[in-house]
Amino acid sequence: MTSKLRFNPLRRTSIFFLLLAASLVPSLAQSQQTVRYETGFFYTVQKGDTLWDLSEKFSDTPWQWPELWKENSQIANPHRIYPGQRIRLYRRRGVQGAEAKKIVEKPELNRLIAYHYAAIERVGFIRQQALAPQGTIFKVEGKKEMISTGDLVYIRPEKTGMLTKGEKYTIYRTLKPIKDVKTKQPIGIQHYLAGVVQITLKRPEFVLGRITATYRPIRTGDMLMTYVKRLPHISLQDAPKGLEGRIIISEEHQTIFGEGAIAFIDKGQKDGVVPGQLYWVYKQEKYRINPEKKYETTLTPVFLGELLVLRTEETTATVTVTDSRRAFHAGSRIITPFKLE
Repeated sequence: MTSKLRFNPLRRTSIFFLLLAASLVPSLAQSQQTVRYETGFFYTVQKGDTLWDLSEKFSDTPWQWPELWKENSQIANPHRIYPGQRIRLYRRRGVQGAEAKKIVEKPELNRLIAYHYAAIERVGFIRQQALAPQGTIFKVEGKKEMISTGDLVYIRPEKTGMLTKGEKYTIYRTLKPIKDVKTKQPIGIQHYLAGVVQITLKRPEFVLGRITATYRPIRTGDMLMTYVKRLPHISLQDAPKGLEGRIIISEEHQTIFGEGAIAFIDKGQKDGVVPGQLYWVYKQEKYRINPEKKYETTLTPVFLGELLVLRTEETTATVTVTDSRRAFHAGSRIITPFKLE
């Protein structure tokens, strides 16, 4: 059910989000349900907090506390919340732009609010040069058309890496090089993550591994990289002022996409982009208002949605769409959120 909490996309503190995460593996219904439940913005309860007070802080009125309680079923008694509990924050649909009621900024709350993305280890990345694989899957034990969790796979080690018994490795594949739509200049190589394998046995010419996690269908020919444990808890960070860029492509290469989608932007670590930053997606058109004159007038920016940075590379970043007022596409413009009077 949609919450009645107010939402203002023009302020950094207006982060009352419910992210219905896009399904990363259509065949894994249980995983989808878990991701949808665990993904979103959360506030950590402090000593002295009540639902009445929190409702006033986040929705400008204490009378919304029943809705806040209703959307947090883990709270048995609305009159008893405890320090350390996480309260999931929701946004109200249909309110945007200058029409939204402005909320007084509360910077002291920033450190108490974080984004939780349960599927953080599934999100891939774009890097200028493809990773050198540590191994390649060349066979699966048994007559199987699809490789899934629990399967035993045969891996050919690469000279670039040593596979260690007992260690886990992320399974991935690289996709075709991506070029800038306008300039045709190369942007990088997309690394598409498929799962995790744990090495169980080593032999001189091959090793055996057991699949411990499946994000997407795993194939023979998929490669291995070092597994890095990524925490789903992402603290909010300030974005660099005035940073502008574009969406490169969505992870699943949809023509148009919206809330819950994973995408890549053309700004990264060298531009000051770090996980936890928020960016707007917008469009701003030029129009020839007077047909008798040659010049065009730049129109007011139109807010399309909002992105949150999940991970970064040197020149790119992986983001999730936390708000989508209109569908957008590869090439859509992004900008650091700014104050509109």
